Amino acid sequence: MKIYTKTGDSGTTSLLGGARVSKAHIRIEAYGTVDELNSYIGLLRDQEVNSSRKEILKTIQDRLFTIGADLATEPGKDKVVKPDLLESDIQVLESAMDAMDDQLPALTSFVLPGGHQSVSFSHIARCVCRRAERISIALNDQEPISPLVIQYLNRLSDYLFVLGRIMAQELQAEEVKWEPRKK
Repeated sequence: MKIYTKTGDSGTTSLLGGARVSKAHIRIEAYGTVDELNSYIGLLRDQEVNSSRKEILKTIQDRLFTIGADLATEPGKDKVVKPDLLESDIQVLESAMDAMDDQLPALTSFVLPGGHQSVSFSHIARCVCRRAERISIALNDQEPISPLVIQYLNRLSDYLFVLGRIMAQELQAEEVKWEPRKK
């Protein structure tokens, strides 16, 4: 099977369900950003500091493929077979955050991204996740999507922030607090 089909050469692509839309359609932007996020999660999974978290990061990648399939489905095509996102998927993120948070000092100010390359990858993933969330919300304003998609992306960005903090602690990297310039 060839990877190229030439069907997108005119600037359109197919949704699950068969409709063709512009590659610039907000729906394509939404699942394309989720795909970008998935690549960053893979980068985080490859960091040595996350060796004990490889399984949850792989699970997150799986859920992002599920979200991508949901976002790639033509509205009203409820009979398209695709995996489901569940509320329990959000609870997995919450439990993991709670466990990491128990090991961290209380957050008393904003934190500047950085301190170690691995930590920076987590902050980049968090920012891409927030963008995916914003685009998904904009899509939802035009065509309803599953509320769980938005909830999962919102919780995942929180998870990635806490992940960055625990990675910094484990790497003994400085967590730089933002101190606003005084007037």
